Amino acid sequence: MPDDFLIFTPDDVDLARSPLRRGIAEPTFVLGAFNPGFTRLPTGNLLLMVRVAEALSEPIDGSHVRAIRWTPDGYVLDRHSLAGVDTRDPRQFELRGLAHRMLGLTSLSWLLPVELSSDGRSVVAVHYERAIEPAATWQDYGVEDARISLIDGRYYMTECSVSAERHCTALHTSGNGLDWQLQGIILDHQNKDMLFFQGKVAGKFVALTRPLGEVYFAYPEDAPYVGGPSINLATSPDALHWKPMEAPGIRARKGSISAMKVGGGTPPVQTNDGWLHIWHGVERRETVGIYRSFWALHDRDDPGRVLRIEDDTPLIEANPALTASMADRLYLPTPVVFSTGMVDAGDDWIVASGEADLACRITYVPRSRFA
Repeated sequence: MPDDFLIFTPDDVDLARSPLRRGIAEPTFVLGAFNPGFTRLPTGNLLLMVRVAEALSEPIDGSHVRAIRWTPDGYVLDRHSLAGVDTRDPRQFELRGLAHRMLGLTSLSWLLPVELSSDGRSVVAVHYERAIEPAATWQDYGVEDARISLIDGRYYMTECSVSAERHCTALHTSGNGLDWQLQGIILDHQNKDMLFFQGKVAGKFVALTRPLGEVYFAYPEDAPYVGGPSINLATSPDALHWKPMEAPGIRARKGSISAMKVGGGTPPVQTNDGWLHIWHGVERRETVGIYRSFWALHDRDDPGRVLRIEDDTPLIEANPALTASMADRLYLPTPVVFSTGMVDAGDDWIVASGEADLACRITYVPRSRFA
């Protein structure tokens, strides 16, 4: 079997068991089953926490476009007049003429635990009964892009919660990697791609963060960096209360193929050389950009000190051959791979990624690649 393959696709999701059946009778489809949290369970098997983006088959109803929203009593459809929205992006629509940029989603995301064999090459079980869906008004447009870290025998999972109230990072914890408890919001509005280091440093939790904003300030012309979103760091005594580190993290570099935007990918793992993680860099192209996976190494005792950043040669790139059989379902204009977890497999690292915002991909990467 090849060492780079799709392991879970939209066709593998049984929508009859979707949480959206509590309220949504209209036909839906899986826009994508992608960007999975990834970890090893106590049994030795692997876990993908798959983001299932479920969309209406017919989002436009007459003169309105509809969005799915969670409520305590079940799921409902909100209607927005087509006269006031831009529907060119298949993932979202934009409300025009407002003071701030305002979006609605064409899908609602929930998290599906998919258990794999210990080598990640086969699906063992799909745990619909343990699916994670919105549970509060600050999640009512969905939960997205889980990242899982195992720290001192306990699992910590961050995800991005979406609502009109805020766009935030929430934390779930588990003793076995399958049964999760929501601990609440830990980072507020639009601080995405938060991932915990898989181990404490000097007794504290450490995380990568990626705050977003409407405005960024320019570097001097002779600086090597491009202004914009960057990967920052923060520490916490309890995984709930976070203080940003003052040291700069990973910033988009002028002239690199990730100059448009950077963000966290896999939760950092401890190696003999330091804390290793894979991050994504985006090259400006059309509306979305080209997403690629790169890697970095942080000092073991001072993770604010970045020892090495590899942003010239991608570690993983999108592979159109993997999605060729689903070409009619591709909806992004550019190639996208989004790595979200890595686990130890002896001579290799097993890396999980979202491919084309469509499916879950497994890639074996030799340890020697990080020399």
